[in-house]
Amino acid sequence: MDIKTASALRRLRLVSAPEAVSFLLLLVCSVLKRTTEFNAVPAMGMIHGVLFVLYVLFWLDAWNRTKWELKTAALYFVLSVLPTGGFFAERKLKREAESAVIASRARKEGIVNA
Repeated sequence: MDIKTASALRRLRLVSAPEAVSFLLLLVCSVLKRTTEFNAVPAMGMIHGVLFVLYVLFWLDAWNRTKWELKTAALYFVLSVLPTGGFFAERKLKREAESAVIASRARKEGIVNA
């Protein structure tokens, strides 16, 4: 994996958890808006919107660089629209990056998987 691909995956991973947190906070704010006088939906909506747009842009970049199959790319997109999906995406991306680093080191050292 080259450095640009690794960077794309890292950016996607780093924005996935904050995007998930902002989604959950937006849901809480929506409930509070309907049950109390507290209305933070406009502010939280904007924050979540920016993080979601960043997630989608980073997702497109990662898909372009990694050449994921449609199934894998769709999974990461679906995880972005589920309330806690970003946490699962972050964990899965972390494992994917770690295995790519291990494979890269093995190739450099001449170790071949049997």
